[in-house]
Amino acid sequence: MGQKNKNILCTICARGGSKGVLNKNIKKILEKPLISYTINQANESGIFNHIVVSTDSDEIASISKDYGAEIIFKRPSYLATDDSGKLDVIKHALIKSEEYYKKEFDYIIDLDATSPLRLVSDIKNAYSIFLENNYDNLFSVMKARRSPYFNLVELDENNHVFLSKKLEKPIVRRQDSPKCFDMNASIYIWKREVLLTNSTLFLEKTGIYIMPEDRSLDIDSETDFEIVEYLLKKNELKK
Repeated sequence: MGQKNKNILCTICARGGSKGVLNKNIKKILEKPLISYTINQANESGIFNHIVVSTDSDEIASISKDYGAEIIFKRPSYLATDDSGKLDVIKHALIKSEEYYKKEFDYIIDLDATSPLRLVSDIKNAYSIFLENNYDNLFSVMKARRSPYFNLVELDENNHVFLSKKLEKPIVRRQDSPKCFDMNASIYIWKREVLLTNSTLFLEKTGIYIMPEDRSLDIDSETDFEIVEYLLKKNELKK
């Protein structure tokens, strides 16, 4: 696992404002704040030099620190709006971390606080695939539940329904469509220079790490929260 003498930064982005679920990053789920699951996974992976939480909230910062994350800056308000792009937030976290620790990081791994169903092994395996293939960046996905070639449709300006993507030879079974994946907002990995010089995830040497659906739910609503809580409880009972 990993390369010797490499500096690896873990970023966890958690702003205070939340529309779908009030205070979701620190809302209790099975008696623990949501963000604690991701911090614990990062710590247990054993691959990070530093685990930094980027937040504009003093409450999130305090709770994150209690669970072992490092709070070395407060996210500026212009990066804590509904319109703030996550890439910009992670770049900011990297730059502030390098200023604080006085060193450059080789790789940056961002773990989303709203995806607590990932396993520590997912982090390790995604990182291994990233290294083995010398990818510039990598993000986690799951197999798509809908195919743009078979059962994903759109409406045009005249409200006519059409298939999102067409093939030269139409297919009659979903299984015959090209492989498609949903980004599950769980794990993102970059080489330092790639992160700092690009504004998109989709590059010539981008890789994916495939996770099962039952570990890919990203909390964005109260219903998501209830489902994740059920799955976490189910996983606990299996231990």
